[in-house]
Amino acid sequence: MDMMEALIAGGWLMLPLLGCSLLATVIIIERLWTLRAGRIAPRGLGQEVCTLVARGQVNLYWLESHSPLGGVLAAGLRNARLGHDQVRARLQEAGTAVVHDMERFLSPLGTIAAIAPLIGLLGTVVGMIEVFAVIVAGDGAGRTADLAGGISRALVTTAAGLTVAIPALMFHRYFLRRVEDITVRMEEQSSQVVEFLAHFGGDLTLAERHEGGGDDERLEADGRLAPEVRRP
Repeated sequence: MDMMEALIAGGWLMLPLLGCSLLATVIIIERLWTLRAGRIAPRGLGQEVCTLVARGQVNLYWLESHSPLGGVLAAGLRNARLGHDQVRARLQEAGTAVVHDMERFLSPLGTIAAIAPLIGLLGTVVGMIEVFAVIVAGDGAGRTADLAGGISRALVTTAAGLTVAIPALMFHRYFLRRVEDITVRMEEQSSQVVEFLAHFGGDLTLAERHEGGGDDERLEADGRLAPEVRRP
């Protein structure tokens, strides 16, 4: 039985299963591309930020455009003058936003994994109802085609529902685990920067680029203009 024959045998319930399959495929491909640890939380970025802070060469514009983790660290550095508690709070808020973005589309993927077997089960029930309706009519022997069609629908829709649900569930669990791993990496590097700032005895100098794309404007942590620091 080829794909077209299976769709026909499964009846109209194959349409929502086909839609679930296409949607799950799109979500899986998009999340595989988006949830890359190297893109969201590159290794060594926290140490690099600490080194730049020590040299007075932190460019917040570069840091924010570097990666989502860079945006989190930049949010914390902007509030360094308010104390370490505020730095941690801003890091947590920015990190929560990044985690929320990483979890996008995972709920629909989990929903597909949950409802696809139920749609297949519904097809099974509908098919068996058709079979028993033919038997109750008393002419089952003369309507073998109808009997076969009902049984085929019962089996095909169940198989199709499981075929959609199993990969969707596997990837849903996999993506949840990947989000957890990336979140732990972000927390480790954020804590590294916070600890460095807690023991940093010099003046924190930040570089902020003008919206117009002109020269950078350098600010001390308390908001005062800082002298220009030449970057290598």
